[in-house]
Amino acid sequence: MTIHQEKEQKNSASTQTNNTWQIIWENVQILVIAVILAVIIRTFIAEPRYIPSESMYPTLETGDRLVVEKVSYYFHPPQTGDIIVFEPPIQLQLQGYEKQQAFIKRIIAMGGDTVAVKEGQVYVNNQPLKENYILQPPYYNLQSVKVPDGYLFVMGDNRNNSNDSHVWGFLPEENIIGHAVFRFFPFNRIGSILSTIIWP
Repeated sequence: MTIHQEKEQKNSASTQTNNTWQIIWENVQILVIAVILAVIIRTFIAEPRYIPSESMYPTLETGDRLVVEKVSYYFHPPQTGDIIVFEPPIQLQLQGYEKQQAFIKRIIAMGGDTVAVKEGQVYVNNQPLKENYILQPPYYNLQSVKVPDGYLFVMGDNRNNSNDSHVWGFLPEENIIGHAVFRFFPFNRIGSILSTIIWP
């Protein structure tokens, strides 16, 4: 092998090494950007959530996977009928629930509204709700209460198997994580999630 050939071989090996490191560095950059985007999206835009209980049955079933969006409430306040994911309020944290142990319920009333449950019927501002999304009428009664400003009254659609506002009180709006809008699993029930209150 001549000196010229040796130099060419060394240059080729050096070029290959540089190309390898360049590819590795580009992949690292792509990975870092992907992680940053994932964190931003999960924190500010949307995140997946898993349903661990039957408290929202029949609207949501145990094992359902949902998309919880976080953008719309930057532009308008939550609405009656919205299904929301939220951090447990202090009442639940004092009972042993962790702050990151998210709950999911439907907004029944807003700040300033009154809520009562009588003989299997939920009343908001003395008007009965027509709730074709619940499993069965509530077996309990609740004396009329007024929701403070900045708070919500939330209930599970499975009224008789739900740890909700009729048990622990009002939810601070600041505890909201996001609005459940879409079920992406199981595949045979993919679709948007009913977010409404029906008045008579």
